[in-house]
Amino acid sequence: MKITVGAVVQGKSSLAYKTGNWRDQRPVLDVDRCKACGQCEEVCPDSAVHVINETYVIDYDFCKGCGLCAYECPAQAIEMVKEEK
Repeated sequence: MKITVGAVVQGKSSLAYKTGNWRDQRPVLDVDRCKACGQCEEVCPDSAVHVINETYVIDYDFCKGCGLCAYECPAQAIEMVKEEK
């Protein structure tokens, strides 16, 4: 069997597994700054961002702390903070 290093076999597959317990930083959403544009939900590779009761919520059971949501947020409503252990 040949495996290519860095290959993604199946994207957005963490829904089957809680994979968020090893991250070193986590996104924190400022709901007052959020414009509900959906960009964070769109770019999250692990589907950890959801809309619940018209508010964006980050599911830390699945978030790996990659920071894509914070990087892509046009309102700068998401800040990456060091994870407390």
